[in-house]
Amino acid sequence: MTVRRVGLVVHGGREEATQAARSVRGWCADNAVQCTDIDVWRDGGRHSAEEEVESAGDPDLIVTLGGDGTFLRGARLAAEHDALVLGVDLGRVGFLTEVPVTVVCAALDAVRDERLTVESRMLLTMRASRMLEVPSDMQELVRYGRGPILPPPRIRVDCDSGDDWGIALNVAALNDVVVEKLARDRQVSVGVYIAGRLLASYSADALLVATPTGSTAYSFAAGGPVVSPRAEGLIFTPVAPHMAFNRSVVAAPDEPIALRVLERSGQAAVSIDGQLRGVLDPGDWIGVYAAPRRLRAVRLGPMDFYGRLRERMNLTDAPAAVADGTPAPLWPVTTPPPADLAHLALPPGPGDASLDQALECPPTGPQDR
Repeated sequence: MTVRRVGLVVHGGREEATQAARSVRGWCADNAVQCTDIDVWRDGGRHSAEEEVESAGDPDLIVTLGGDGTFLRGARLAAEHDALVLGVDLGRVGFLTEVPVTVVCAALDAVRDERLTVESRMLLTMRASRMLEVPSDMQELVRYGRGPILPPPRIRVDCDSGDDWGIALNVAALNDVVVEKLARDRQVSVGVYIAGRLLASYSADALLVATPTGSTAYSFAAGGPVVSPRAEGLIFTPVAPHMAFNRSVVAAPDEPIALRVLERSGQAAVSIDGQLRGVLDPGDWIGVYAAPRRLRAVRLGPMDFYGRLRERMNLTDAPAAVADGTPAPLWPVTTPPPADLAHLALPPGPGDASLDQALECPPTGPQDR
């Protein structure tokens, strides 16, 4: 693809990210590509995703240097104007970033030479019974890093609004939308509706709706299922509910999930991809559903989601399973499977090219990763 403009989102608190940013700027200079740092805390104020992307000159590609939190920032910006996003891995336990920091320039070469696949990821959007607002006295309580919290979502002017439909908000969540309690001594009481039907009324610390991509984030920590990011669906997970039914529910992509704060509940905070964006009072509601737009993430080789799951979650084999006989074989996703497993219908890598080939690196061989 022709890369004319690169937007750079950097985890400023990590020296290796700062060094990698210099490499990206150098690559852009060598290839006559405009490169603009997208500083979400610029000028001491917090700007919207649209303002940030426009200030960067509407980039074709957004490169994130950091962990999953940095990638989420970049994804929010990319979704605003349908830009591609490339995540460079500097995190510890994340699942979103794609490229090792040591080969960032080779990865940019691969994008320039179109040795890539664009992976489409599901996003969430939402409606609300009213505009979301964050009380002014909460700003200092939740302030962190170099600036204030994100502003409330804007209204989408391209959608109908009304008492029954609510207000369409300009939201694109890659991980999850969460309704959670504000006070430690009082849970939130929320009626949960799936596809227009009441599932149950919950009293819980929080209730969340996640994408398959977000299934390994807050939902997983709350006991939710691990879902392939290639799947489609909305994952509802209660957090510490005071009721016997504490299981997650996976709904179809066309089955919206609504959360109504009940009369005797305390106030509830609404967080979108980990960022506080508003507060709900009893009687308020939000509806979460699959967004019409998708995130376009750059992938340079076959996705090894399950290998990363084993590695990042430090999964070990049950002692009883490996006490006798030979352990189950392991092999890198970039090498052929053992002959006796070759008949399995394993998904091919994007473009039938491995990540190592895309980055012009030698194969690592059959050893376990």
